[in-house]
Amino acid sequence: MTFIVSFVSDRAPLKQETRLTTLGRDGVRDFDFVNPPLVRGSTVLHPSVGDMRERVRRRAAGDDSMPVAYGVYGTPTHHAFCDALTALEGGHRSWALPSGLAACTIAILAYVRQGDHVLVPDSVYSPTRRFCCDTLARYGIEATFYAPCIGDEIEQQFRATTRVLFMESPGSLTFEVQDVPRLAQIARRHGAVSVIDNTWATPLYLQPLALGVDVSVHAATKYIGGHSDLLIGTVTANQQAWPALRDAIHQYGLTTSPDDCWLALRGLRSMAARLARHRDTAERLIAWLREQPEVARVLYPALPEDPGHALWRRDFRGASGLFGVVLAATVNERALQQMVDRLQLFGRGYSWGGFESLLVPVRPERTAEPLPPSGPMFRISAGLEDADDLIADLHTGFEQLRAVR
Repeated sequence: MTFIVSFVSDRAPLKQETRLTTLGRDGVRDFDFVNPPLVRGSTVLHPSVGDMRERVRRRAAGDDSMPVAYGVYGTPTHHAFCDALTALEGGHRSWALPSGLAACTIAILAYVRQGDHVLVPDSVYSPTRRFCCDTLARYGIEATFYAPCIGDEIEQQFRATTRVLFMESPGSLTFEVQDVPRLAQIARRHGAVSVIDNTWATPLYLQPLALGVDVSVHAATKYIGGHSDLLIGTVTANQQAWPALRDAIHQYGLTTSPDDCWLALRGLRSMAARLARHRDTAERLIAWLREQPEVARVLYPALPEDPGHALWRRDFRGASGLFGVVLAATVNERALQQMVDRLQLFGRGYSWGGFESLLVPVRPERTAEPLPPSGPMFRISAGLEDADDLIADLHTGFEQLRAVR
């Protein structure tokens, strides 16, 4: 128990925004520094051969409370970050991985073997889709892509060999909101593990394990890191799902640098303030974009007219700064590309969640059901710049769009 938690244990439970600034701190372990110090290391020395063997034995038996026997199992820096994340997610254990994609893939690999089957939403992050189509196929594991807004009909897609139901809510290109508790309940009824990519909402705005999900995944590169200067992914599992996930992580040798964990923990401290600014800026940009005749639709579940708004209001505590824009069918791809190239403040980059605003054209892939006919699409990650300056930059871009048409 950390000194922060023990100090306030007789009060009402702390709100998530406060916990972001207090979790992961241990006055004894951290020498009373407000930020846990960065600890690098590979080799761990033991006081005796008996102690060394006992640590290895107990860790192999699944005792994660034991002091580590080797650096791949984490330094105090790893555990400070992972303990904080576990508390925020309401999970049993968490671990940090080299990237968000590594977190997505290990959260599937941990539960499947040759001949098994997984269900994946058609709106899934495209590298996760490629992993399912290519790598899982090489392992003799079949993936079925289902319509993201499916309900009870998904029962018909479960097989006796279905081991994982993967979710991503909202989808990172088309922003469909899934009925997470309903799907998780169905997966549990079929004996499958439910996994969700929770990167868009972060643990601040959605706690999927409380909704019945078994494993929550984050590309912590994005909002948790927040500064576009690290690559890191995380997995958090409930008690039942953790042992298989832990074993897979260790057997694949997956870990990450304590430097990156230190940066991720630092990112948690300011995440609530940053997310509020990202959201406020996104709302300003959306209001401007909706007034432009070239914009057919904005994809953002916080909008009352969004098809996923009711589910978003039920399950989420807030919205982040990532959204999509569908242009009118009269706009061509060449005009959109020239518009994007004209922008000065919006960067052209495939990530999101950092301090800088980004705008990229997107072409969602669909196999379960086609997207409705529309014009070109782009995605905006609203950064921390002044909203008026960003709107002025968009105005310049749209002038270019109209000139090409």
